[in-house]
Amino acid sequence: MQIDRCNALITGASAGIGREFARLLANRAQSIVLVARRRERLEELRDELTKQNPDLTVHIRVIDLGETGQINELVQSLEQEKIEIDLLINNAGLGDLGPFATSDSTRIESMLLVNTLALTLLTRQLLPAMLVKKHGAILNVSSSAGFMPIAQFSVYAATKAYVTSFSEALRAELRETGISVCALCPGPVDTEFTKVAQRNEQTPFPADAQLFHVSAASVARAGLSGIESDRPLVIPGLAMKIGMIIVRLLPMPIIRLASGLSAKRTRS
Repeated sequence: MQIDRCNALITGASAGIGREFARLLANRAQSIVLVARRRERLEELRDELTKQNPDLTVHIRVIDLGETGQINELVQSLEQEKIEIDLLINNAGLGDLGPFATSDSTRIESMLLVNTLALTLLTRQLLPAMLVKKHGAILNVSSSAGFMPIAQFSVYAATKAYVTSFSEALRAELRETGISVCALCPGPVDTEFTKVAQRNEQTPFPADAQLFHVSAASVARAGLSGIESDRPLVIPGLAMKIGMIIVRLLPMPIIRLASGLSAKRTRS
């Protein structure tokens, strides 16, 4: 899909990868709808974007994607203002690092709602209009964590496995409709996501994960490039690409063994 002059909607736009998507689209899009929970952050980003690009129209929507009713309100507001979205970037996501047995049930529920349900419902609401126009794109921000079970990160990895699988299936359904679907699967990214996912200083991310780190801006660039070249799946970063190729070739017993050893090392 050609993204110039598009009307984009970005969830989780107040920070990290979502904010970088907005910055990259600012001089190319016709309008951008920024969706997140933090109004002040959204207003700051809107002012930054419009100052640099006076012709850009920026809408902000303060929405908690963990509340399905608010998702419906978001879509209704778009319809009322006749904002026709042709690039949907489902970027919002939550993580939780630590043993499942000691996880907070409210946080688990929020993860499931934001990472899977909100993404699915928002896609369902906005897709029909794209089909009518035979033009549009959906970029779902998944994770390389979704390619395998990860001890201490079990629920998050499972939600991202859903996102990747859903994206692939939707892409197959939409073949030859003019709608492109891409799953963006980064590894560790330097954003506040890491700090939020950590329960405390006793549950640090593995030090060896630094090898796979990429910047939020690099991830956003890779995602938009994937949409423009109509790629089904994008893994930013050479090290992570190689790592995921190896992982996807390994038999499940080996993956189970590695996951078990990783969990044992974390406990010790």
